[in-house]
Amino acid sequence: MSKSNLNIWIEAARPRTLPLSLSGIVLGSGFAYSQGFWSWPIFVLAILTTVLFQIISNFANDLGDGIKGTDNKQRVGPARSVQSGNIEPLQMKKAIIITSILSLFSATALIFIGSKDLSSSVIYFYLVLAVLCIIAAITYTMGKRAYGYYGLGDLMVLLFFGGVSVLGVYPFYSKTFDNSLIFGAIGLGLMSTAVLNLNNMRDRVNDAKCNKRTLAVMMGPNLSKVYHFFLIAGGIGFLTYFISSTGKEMAGLGLLPSLYLIYHLRQVMQIKDAKLYDPELMKVALSTFLSALLFFIGILIS
Repeated sequence: MSKSNLNIWIEAARPRTLPLSLSGIVLGSGFAYSQGFWSWPIFVLAILTTVLFQIISNFANDLGDGIKGTDNKQRVGPARSVQSGNIEPLQMKKAIIITSILSLFSATALIFIGSKDLSSSVIYFYLVLAVLCIIAAITYTMGKRAYGYYGLGDLMVLLFFGGVSVLGVYPFYSKTFDNSLIFGAIGLGLMSTAVLNLNNMRDRVNDAKCNKRTLAVMMGPNLSKVYHFFLIAGGIGFLTYFISSTGKEMAGLGLLPSLYLIYHLRQVMQIKDAKLYDPELMKVALSTFLSALLFFIGILIS
């Protein structure tokens, strides 16, 4: 593969989306460490599996929106690989299949190592969950009933980036469940949903023309901003409660990015040009990842 082709595929994988996808694993793993549980193999496999799931989603989103014509010259966001002709639809389909297989192998290895001392029913649950993650990643924009076209993307991000990621990884370390982690999962899920909302606010006009009915399309520009305010405020609130419940003072480092997010809300409320949502999208994604990472660092040095 030539360097140019490699760059095309790296661009299609959307590296800038990967830190956000890792946030839940980092937060759940940090909490496990604070409780005295740790395993490097589990951490590495969880990271690998999550990255592969996200790449599947990115490839499928590129293909689905490209085929449906939602990715077009009128779209405000960056050009996509299928839309631009850099990657043929058949090539992208093959890439989705290969990445799905790799993610299934990775998830199976994670379940095999992390499910020792867990009941067989829990093991089967995780196996089904892995398959559902792959299906959800693919069907966001692919297929006749792609749920991203019916305003369900926000709910799925909340469930998978918050619930599945944060709550799913912790039992692999501890072999138990801790209810206090639910608040962290909700907080991180709301932050991740805010990133999607910014993406949808940026693409709102073109999505509406292409019958992609995201919540931003349904609510319009003003209510979308109000919705965004509650996502960010709620995310900060839940994360604050979760971090304070750990009893680790240095874990409070995870709240530092929240200071920027308060400023970010002011910026979003003033946006009139849809192009200006794109830099804010990246800032929120990185702030969310930094919250999880700084929380983990704070746990390590406590």
